[in-house]
Amino acid sequence: MAIITLTTDLGDKDFYQSALKGSIMSLLPSVTVIDVTHNISPFNIQQAAFVLKNAFPYFPKGTVHLVGIDSVYNKNTRYLALKYKDHFFVGSDNGIFSLLFDQEADEIVELNIMQDLKFLHFPLTDILAKAACHLAKGGKTTDIGLPVDSIEEKANLQPVIERDIIRGSVIYIDSFQNVITNITRDLFTQVQLNRDFTLYFRRNESISQLSWHYNEVPEGEKLCLFGISNYLEIAINKGNASGLLGLSLNDIVRIEFHPGLMA
Repeated sequence: MAIITLTTDLGDKDFYQSALKGSIMSLLPSVTVIDVTHNISPFNIQQAAFVLKNAFPYFPKGTVHLVGIDSVYNKNTRYLALKYKDHFFVGSDNGIFSLLFDQEADEIVELNIMQDLKFLHFPLTDILAKAACHLAKGGKTTDIGLPVDSIEEKANLQPVIERDIIRGSVIYIDSFQNVITNITRDLFTQVQLNRDFTLYFRRNESISQLSWHYNEVPEGEKLCLFGISNYLEIAINKGNASGLLGLSLNDIVRIEFHPGLMA
């Protein structure tokens, strides 16, 4: 079964999303098109990479993921098709793939599909849609592009680690207003060494216990846990953590581990 997922910043208000889907269905009527999201903030490749990185592993191998972030026409833009962990990705070479992948892609080609001048300002419906459909039909990456050795690199802000402290930052706020930081479960465990901790953030708020699930505390109470993304989250059970706790993207959080106190 041919599957193409869509991750874009096109939103739901305009006709752009429908035009993209219509183009794909015209090229490959039997394809299953699945929306990951169209509500990425305009041009925000960090946000898109976080969402798609956590979504794509749930799809069957061979799925094609079309990434439409900052993909408007530019004479200097390269459009790529990549194979990574038995999935395929197509999109602009704007740094998003370096944020999305934890290791080098198995295959990378620069697309050489001829641009239809009718769609010059909307390559999503032309070059990228054609590439995605070709791959969804089982075609090879080398049939639609020339191999390249590198992609544009972007770097995510990484936590700062001291012996007893991790300083991280907010990288994502989901639809439930849960606040997701850049501190992974593996990093937390590595530094914690079974010690008690206190998580500090804005307004002198703090949390000193990890929860396993959101309902572990009474409704309206704050908590922290490692969610499905395996990043540390700050949440309020059935509440608005971002708004009520005053946390926004890029805000700093700090975890202090207490020497001699065992969790």
